Amino acid sequence: MIDFEGGGLGAEAARRLAEADCCEIAPGLTEEEFSRIEATYGFEFSLDHRAFLSAGLPVASPPQEGAAWQQPWPDWRHADEDDLRHRLEWPVREVLGDVAHGSWHHALGARPMSGEEAVEVARAVLARAPQLVPVYAHRFIPAGRDTPGHPVLSMWGTDIIYYGHDLADYIDHEFGEVDEDAPWAPQASVPFWKDFLG
Repeated sequence: MIDFEGGGLGAEAARRLAEADCCEIAPGLTEEEFSRIEATYGFEFSLDHRAFLSAGLPVASPPQEGAAWQQPWPDWRHADEDDLRHRLEWPVREVLGDVAHGSWHHALGARPMSGEEAVEVARAVLARAPQLVPVYAHRFIPAGRDTPGHPVLSMWGTDIIYYGHDLADYIDHEFGEVDEDAPWAPQASVPFWKDFLG
């Protein structure tokens, strides 16, 4: 049974996902499971993301052809540790991949002359960047209890865009219906990553 009580945007996002009837939803994560996950991977879920996952844990969707993952939802309860680490490292790894192929973004500072040096400078900058946590495939939300209401970001290398004003709005954009007349003005506040969103 999915618990939509409390949790504001996270509970609302869970309710919208259940209404979309697009995936299998297991019982939500317990406090013990949240503590284990956060200790194992070294981050804290945002309040919205925590409320979303405690209401119900999305675990299965139809596989996406050509997608980076056969199963786009991270299974925080049963997934292999390497799979979850791979997902958590995606934003940094993908930005570094773009830099290695000659891309650069002003958020990384001044670009060094050599490609090898550019990768090392980017790696050092990214090591200090706030942690992003996967929501679904390459959609991410900032970690940390102090990031409520933050937009969900779609991350593909240095091509980073908003994919929802917040977690509940994201669910509508990814799985539901979006009011085409609704205003679109998401505001990122998390340091570093917001600079990619110009």
